[in-house]
Amino acid sequence: MLTRLPLPATEKWKEGVWDVEPFEKDGVTLVFFAPRGRDYQTSHDKDEFYFIASGSADLIVDGQANTLVAGDVFFVAAGVKHHFKNISTEFATWAVFFR
Repeated sequence: MLTRLPLPATEKWKEGVWDVEPFEKDGVTLVFFAPRGRDYQTSHDKDEFYFIASGSADLIVDGQANTLVAGDVFFVAAGVKHHFKNISTEFATWAVFFR
């Protein structure tokens, strides 16, 4: 998946888009996310699980830092502001969005 990234820059993701969505069915979306630089995400309209595949990063959830490393799993409820910070160069995560 990393070989596909980054996708072209957008207004929001000025350094390029660092996620690929390889699967979506019946309200469930699988996303591979490997941000480099700044993570511009805030909140989503679905619940999500992050499955950390490699590296480390701090996931800031409503201002609270949660240090995540490869092998960790973290849940973020729909509508909750969050973003990654202190992202290591090898950081990558799978995210599963669902209702």
